Amino acid sequence: MEDEPGDRPQAHTVRLELVDEPGELLRALEPIANNGGNLLSIFHERGSLTPRGHIPVEVDLECHPSRFPGIIDALRDAGVNVIRVDREHYGEQVTILLIGDLIETDLSDTLTRIESNASTSVVDLSLSGQNGTDDVSSARMRLAAETGNVIGALDAVREIASEKDLRVVEPLVGEP
Repeated sequence: MEDEPGDRPQAHTVRLELVDEPGELLRALEPIANNGGNLLSIFHERGSLTPRGHIPVEVDLECHPSRFPGIIDALRDAGVNVIRVDREHYGEQVTILLIGDLIETDLSDTLTRIESNASTSVVDLSLSGQNGTDDVSSARMRLAAETGNVIGALDAVREIASEKDLRVVEPLVGEP
């Protein structure tokens, strides 16, 4: 992509969530470099974990404004979970309950599919099961969504829950 005349590089902060495996940080940085981003700093929070047990990484970069959307798209295309772009952290949050055979139906897959909706992130998760993994369990999830997309996030959760025969308890959202 060609830079617009007069465009000056601008600084951006991108918060990522990475699996704790060798090469993951490099895999996340390549789409930035390959799409015209210049790294300013990397804060790799190895000592803390996200609700899904991954490592949060904050990357400061600069690029021409016309290149930034392509960098974000390339990160997502590479399978990197982008949880915040600049200061536009997800503007709305909603708490839901999922009830059913969460472990049997692969909770990790459920979380990954919810977050594959580019405008949704699971920011908190609490799992409870009276009889361990052999019975019905429940998960309280706090979802963060881009402003105006809570309904889309809930639609994605409903679709996944329907496929996995899970029940969703959700708050009322929308106009009064």
